[in-house]
Amino acid sequence: MDKSELEAEKSKDVTVPINASLKENVVTVSSPEAVEEFSLKGYGVTEDNKLRLTFYESLFLLGKGAIEVKDKKTGKKLVFKDLLKGFQLVDKDAWVRYLIYRDLRSRGYVAREGFGMGIDFRIYERGDYGTGTAKHLIFGIQEGQSVSVEKLARTQRYVQNLKKSLILAVINRRGEIVYYSLSELNLK
Repeated sequence: MDKSELEAEKSKDVTVPINASLKENVVTVSSPEAVEEFSLKGYGVTEDNKLRLTFYESLFLLGKGAIEVKDKKTGKKLVFKDLLKGFQLVDKDAWVRYLIYRDLRSRGYVAREGFGMGIDFRIYERGDYGTGTAKHLIFGIQEGQSVSVEKLARTQRYVQNLKKSLILAVINRRGEIVYYSLSELNLK
């Protein structure tokens, strides 16, 4: 292989980040091809031919170099730290949710936004996204954060009524995540 062929081969491996914009704490992707690609992989919600990303999806994709985020007001390109600071103003648990999301995605799961009762995420098994419903629901907490037994019991009953399993994601002080499966104990 000569020098020009080697350079051409290298350029095939380089992925160009997709342009995204931030407006009022919402990151959107406008490119039709990117909207389709990201949707198929379980990212965001499509509205008006645009893809609206959650803050943790935005941080994850920015961290991977898959997107480049610009502030619509200033036109300034945002780095990870700037985007995180903005999201922390809206959600004090932004960092915790991002860490859980990143861990789940890195393990090959598709994680979608949870729905009430303290549930942070719905988890789809590898290869199941788009073909069925989520089988597991994630309840995230930080080590040392107090959660009442009543709240966990209420959430567990809610999840059980949905015929899904509840997974407790506990983040320690070093940012490591340990997952615990919760189930109801009936003593008769």
